[in-house]
Amino acid sequence: MGFADLRHLAYPWDTLTDVRATARAHPDGMVDLSIGTPVDPTPGVVREALAAASDAHGYPLTHGTPVLREAVAAWFARRRAVPDVDPAAVLPTIGSKELVGLLPSLLRLGPGDVVVHPRIAYPTYDVGARLAGATALPADDVDEWAGRSDVRLVWVNSPSNPTGAVADTRHLRAVVEAAREVGAVVVGDECYAELPWTAPWAPEHAAGTSRVPSLLDPRVTGGSHEGLLVAYSLSKQSNVAGYRAAFVAGDPVLVADLLATRKHLGMIVPAPVQAAVTAALADDAHVAAQRETYGRRRAALLPALEAARYAVDHSEAGLYLWVRPADEAERGVGSRELARRFAERGILVGPGEFYGSAGAGHVRVALTAPDESIAAAVVRITSS
Repeated sequence: MGFADLRHLAYPWDTLTDVRATARAHPDGMVDLSIGTPVDPTPGVVREALAAASDAHGYPLTHGTPVLREAVAAWFARRRAVPDVDPAAVLPTIGSKELVGLLPSLLRLGPGDVVVHPRIAYPTYDVGARLAGATALPADDVDEWAGRSDVRLVWVNSPSNPTGAVADTRHLRAVVEAAREVGAVVVGDECYAELPWTAPWAPEHAAGTSRVPSLLDPRVTGGSHEGLLVAYSLSKQSNVAGYRAAFVAGDPVLVADLLATRKHLGMIVPAPVQAAVTAALADDAHVAAQRETYGRRRAALLPALEAARYAVDHSEAGLYLWVRPADEAERGVGSRELARRFAERGILVGPGEFYGSAGAGHVRVALTAPDESIAAAVVRITSS
C-alpha cells in the first residue's frame, strides 16, 4: 500500500494570494489575523533549558527521556484532571501536525477504512485520511457513524480549531463508547485546552486550572485508556511553534506500536527540544501569563466585531474568534467575500471554507498578533 498522491490538493493558505494582496495594499499596512502563529517571546525558562541541552552529540531517544515522559504524566494530573497517565504511554512528536497527518498511515489504515472528523475541522484530518488511502467522513453526531464496522479512527477536536467549541464529558463519553463497540481508535486533539475563556470552562482565577475536559478524563474513559490517544502541542501556550514540540499519550499498546514504527522511520524529537518540553510543562506561570495576554487581545477584538455588526459563534476557548455577519440578510455571504471585506480594511483573516463546507459562512480571526496590531485592527473594524 502506497501513500495517496496529494500533489494536486491545494494548500488552503496558498490560495489567498488575491486577498492577501488587497490587505497589504492598505495605506497603513496589513494586520495579519489569519494563521495562528505565536508572536510573543518564548519564555526564558524554556529557552534556557534548550540552551543547556545544546551539547547533544548523541542520538536522542525516540520514546523521549524518562524525565520528559514523567513531566507529561504529571502535567496531565495537575492541569487536565487525568491522574492515571502511564509515563511509558507518552511519546514526543515533531509538532502535532505531523502526528495528525500521518496517524492514519502509522495505524496502517487504508482503502475501505473510514476516518471520522468534525464537520468544521482542521483540514489535516482529511488530508491524513487521504494520504493513507482511507475515506474521511465529516460528522459531528455519534449516530452518524455508530455501529459502522468500517470506522477505524475517530478524531475529536476540543477546543475546536477553528470554532473554539468545547466538548463536554457527556459527548466525549458517547464518542468513546460508540468507538469501542466497533473497535475504532479515538484521538483527542486538545492543543488549545489551556486557553478557555468562558464558563464553565474557564478557571476560577487567572492562575487556575482549565476546566476543559480531556478525552483521557476518568469521567470519559470508564477507567481505561484502551483505544484512546490525546495529541497535544506546546506551540500556543508556550510560544514554541518553532521548536515543533508536542506529544501523544494514552493507550500503552497504541503508543508502543507508534513508537516501534517511528523508531524505524527516524521520527525523533531533538534532545534539546525534549529538554525544553520538560521545562515548559513544569512551569505553569508562563502559561497563565500567556493566557492573560491572549485574553486581553480577545477582550479588545470581540466587542469591536460585535459593534461592527458581526456575530461571534462558539469561541469559548482557543486562539480564534469564529465570525459571521450578524444581519440575517447577510447570512448567505461566502467566507471568501467576508475575507475580502476584512482585507479592504487591511486585515487578513482565514476563510471558513478552509475548514470544510460547513464553515463557508464564517471567517476565523486569530488573536495571535502584537497588541499594537490588535489595537489597529479594532480601529479599522469599527471605522464606518
